Amino acid sequence: MLSRVADSLYWMSRYMERADGILRMLKINYASSQDDIQEFSWKPVLRIFTFLKDDEAAALANNTRAVLQFMVTDKDNPNSVLNIVTQARENGRSVQDHITKEMWQCLNEFYHIMRQEKLVELLQREDPITVLDTLIKQGLLYFGTTDVTMARGEGNSFINIGKFLERAIQSADILDIKFSDLNYELDKPADTTYWKYLLMSISGYELYLKTYRSGFGAKNVMEQIILNENFPRSVIYSVNRLHTYFGRLKNESSIVAFNQVDFMIGKLQSKIKFSTPDAIIYEGLHHFLTETKSALFQIGNTLNENYFAHS
Repeated sequence: MLSRVADSLYWMSRYMERADGILRMLKINYASSQDDIQEFSWKPVLRIFTFLKDDEAAALANNTRAVLQFMVTDKDNPNSVLNIVTQARENGRSVQDHITKEMWQCLNEFYHIMRQEKLVELLQREDPITVLDTLIKQGLLYFGTTDVTMARGEGNSFINIGKFLERAIQSADILDIKFSDLNYELDKPADTTYWKYLLMSISGYELYLKTYRSGFGAKNVMEQIILNENFPRSVIYSVNRLHTYFGRLKNESSIVAFNQVDFMIGKLQSKIKFSTPDAIIYEGLHHFLTETKSALFQIGNTLNENYFAHS
């Protein structure tokens, strides 16, 4: 496969995963803002998904409609859902011969929905949950269509590598920001709704209730998001899948490049897999998450240097 094609498939998938993460976070945080209108702030969301300076984020943090507009439809925000879906579509358009017709139709339809002028008005005047749900379902349509129509070859591997790398970074980032609000004190009491909305924002609430019968606790939340191999958005689940799909690219003609990236993924996988909640607490949660994110970014950079068009 041409490096240009692999690059486009990889970034198409990363952008779609990022758009899905942003939309889920906005939906759950909007619901949270309605429960706690006085104390709620959008600052954590803005720190995770935007490049705003602290003073710019603070000025926007208490204006819910303005935040939704900025995060979903703002053309000047490079990380708005509109711009991310546009980037995904551009990458998909450049490799139409390598994705299925159904995938392209999903991408194209999502793009045109995002560009509708009425979307701006709906976010301002109507119930945002309804709008965000519609956009989330559009993303789910893309993910489902990709899963059932895409041939299981190199292209599919690059799509999943992008998807799970982006997901691992997101989960680590979200956990880091949310625990920073508590100064990383895992024994510090927090309102049950705090953990509930955090888990709901990454679709982990129901699994948590089934796994931890003793109620909500910071240590258990941390364990699920980092170490639970059955949770599809945990860091370890994402890194395991990243390792699996990258392993399918093994080729004798590029064995040196393969071994370099494979070693990096395997090293990170082993570190997380053989960690325990107590060991992470002893090391320091912030330090652990920072090192994990750094390793994920290094994997992305090394993939770029060895496999993609920008090498």
